[in-house]
Amino acid sequence: MNVSLTVWLLTVVALCVLVGADFFIGRKPHDVSVKEAGVWTVVWVVLACLFGLGLFLYAGGKPTGEFFAGYITEKSLSVDNLFVFVLIMGKFAVPSQYQQRVLMVGVVLALVLRAGFIAAGAAIISAFSWVFYLFGAFLIWTAWKLVQDARKDGHDEEYEENKLLKMVEKRFGVADRYHGTKLWIEQNGKRVMTPMLVVMLAIGSTDVLFALDSIPAIYGLTQDPYIVFTANAFALMGLRQLYFLIGGLLKKLVHLSYGLSIILGFIGVKLVLHALHESGVHVPEISIPFSLGFIVLVLTITTLTSLRASRKQDVAQAERVG
Repeated sequence: MNVSLTVWLLTVVALCVLVGADFFIGRKPHDVSVKEAGVWTVVWVVLACLFGLGLFLYAGGKPTGEFFAGYITEKSLSVDNLFVFVLIMGKFAVPSQYQQRVLMVGVVLALVLRAGFIAAGAAIISAFSWVFYLFGAFLIWTAWKLVQDARKDGHDEEYEENKLLKMVEKRFGVADRYHGTKLWIEQNGKRVMTPMLVVMLAIGSTDVLFALDSIPAIYGLTQDPYIVFTANAFALMGLRQLYFLIGGLLKKLVHLSYGLSIILGFIGVKLVLHALHESGVHVPEISIPFSLGFIVLVLTITTLTSLRASRKQDVAQAERVG
């Protein structure tokens, strides 16, 4: 799809306006209710659907199918990210009224950093078509690793700060407590970071690690940088509200990692087939409508089996207690 610089600029401006409006509405620290989170989750989903409709009117069915396939994939991967966000919030003991501010800034930071990944990915793909082999192999390996982590019940792990975060903390120092929503304070004559800034950096930098599998995954569905960027943007911008909406339900999605591993493995195979096709080998290519249907089917089955398994586990635990 040929997207002009004007359309790119208008899209970025529109997204900035939406992010600014979201920040302005939720600027006052408060505990986010399930109702508030539910309303805004619906708002972001509707906005994504309206964008998809506009894409259909502007460019036709193929880019629209790629956008929704990418959006659903990125959204489902972001749900898995929420497990780690919960661990981060617990690690830094973030007061409940400040969590929405942490997530807002952290997600915006992640979006900016992902834009760099997307641009780099587009440049690499345009220069080296064989990179699809690497992307495909990496996704298949990631899928296998997800299965292994799921078997170990990896979501019960504790969050460990990455090296970059530790280096920043050592360089600037960290205050011993939260100071409202302040990011920097004067302490003993020295300007130091507050825990609020540290946890924001933790959220943003951790999401970059998740981008290492999500960006190749969406490039397996579309090679259009515009669609890759907008699908990531809409998936990330609704992540804050989704955190509060399904935070209590995350532990019930016991089969989510298995579903995501199937999706990543599927896209990995799709990438390898695409690379073979580009190399002149006559192999079948997987269409976008099939990919979209497969992703939706896997997520639906995974959600249903997760809820069923959680229900059985609750019943068994109640019987043991009784």
